[in-house]
Amino acid sequence: MPPSSEERLQVSHLSVTYTDSHGELDALDDVSLEVGARDFVCVLGPSGSGKSTLLRAIAGLIPVPPGAITISGTDPQIKIGMVFQQANLMPWRTVRQNIALPLELCGEPSASIQTRTDDLIDLVGLHGFEDAYPHGLSGGMAQRVALARALIQEPDILLLDEPFGSLDALTRDRMGAELLRIWQARRSAVLMVTHSISEALLLADRVIVLTSRPGKIALEMDVPLPRPREESVRYTAEFGALARQLRQAIS
Repeated sequence: MPPSSEERLQVSHLSVTYTDSHGELDALDDVSLEVGARDFVCVLGPSGSGKSTLLRAIAGLIPVPPGAITISGTDPQIKIGMVFQQANLMPWRTVRQNIALPLELCGEPSASIQTRTDDLIDLVGLHGFEDAYPHGLSGGMAQRVALARALIQEPDILLLDEPFGSLDALTRDRMGAELLRIWQARRSAVLMVTHSISEALLLADRVIVLTSRPGKIALEMDVPLPRPREESVRYTAEFGALARQLRQAIS
């Protein structure tokens, strides 16, 4: 299905095969999708279906055939932000310093770094923890820092690889609601891998379901739930019907 806004990411007939000492492993097979500039798209699928491989290919972390992935933006220097399942914060840097790191590496003026870092700290709800170190943060707070670090460069597309997968169920639900709030404030293009059907339906404009390895698109479904969304939408009959449809596509 077409994206709901101007195209930002296009994946065309992407296939990925890994080669190691045991031979070849087909991870993805002929995957095509699009993400608009203001779209939130979630990818579901069983373990080993190539979900993380898809994100890594888009991020340029693994080689792909020419023309298989196209990202458009207003800046000729396309920016991609990525958040992994583990926050991967630098333990010797404070919350503020971790968030500011990408701007420091780009040589941004210190006044601009402070202003943009303060804005992100407020956006992700970390006010009062600016000077805390990672060892003093909960898992959810650490992921907020990782998300702010990815957002501070104002990426053309944000890739989220199961960012709440290591959190307990209650914290995961809270972080899903927080991500929804943050995205609704920024409305950038997002492609997110998750194993949670409920999380995907709460967040996404569209959900893509991959098959078992090699990953192919089994279903691409629009999520017709109105925005802005609240947590309470999880308990509606429409939400339940959509969840059953996705569960059937995965099984």
